[in-house]
Amino acid sequence: MKLLLLEDDDLLADSLAEMLEDNGYRLDIAASIKEAETFVATQEYALAILDLGLPDGSGLDLLARWRQQHRDTPVLILTARDTWEDKVVGLRGGADDYLTKPFHEAELLARLHALLRRHTGGSTPYLQVSGIQLDEQMQSVSRDGGQWEPLTATEFRLLRYLMHHPDRVHSKEQLLDQLYALDQDAAAPNLVEVYIAKLRRRLGRELIVTRRGQGYLLASH
Repeated sequence: MKLLLLEDDDLLADSLAEMLEDNGYRLDIAASIKEAETFVATQEYALAILDLGLPDGSGLDLLARWRQQHRDTPVLILTARDTWEDKVVGLRGGADDYLTKPFHEAELLARLHALLRRHTGGSTPYLQVSGIQLDEQMQSVSRDGGQWEPLTATEFRLLRYLMHHPDRVHSKEQLLDQLYALDQDAAAPNLVEVYIAKLRRRLGRELIVTRRGQGYLLASH
């Protein structure tokens, strides 16, 4: 699952990227509004984290444009502006949540999980599709209420993305894009096939369907 971080403080951006990647997210980092707009024009993001004070304008103005364009990507504002008036302006401006600096990493992760569950209509602490339960915090999976099994980082990222978008066909290119950030070296084209096969061995072949010439989908039934 890929997130967009709009943050012009290099040290904070690097620290957040490391923490989020350790928790199974892929991250693209923009240091300016112009760079963020370039990213969203070509990439699909599950969630965006926005600072407000940026070198080429206000994060609130960017958020307003996104909402005017009917982009429904969940947005978490992460800023040093900590008055209640600032929070009201941010939330009324289209943000889904508002967190002030400094912050605890555990709180940021909990808010991200909550926003993603809310956006996909989930109401339980786990992602659930077709008898699969995915614990995002522990990065482990259970089938039909059975024993929890730990996943590798790549297995977790791939399964979480498929579970957030069930019954949708995803091409290999789309799945690779969710597994790797733009600044990483290109992954081998067959990597998706390798990890799809691993997930099928864990969960059953019938759940992840191959659409020849198109890609893969996680079937809900």
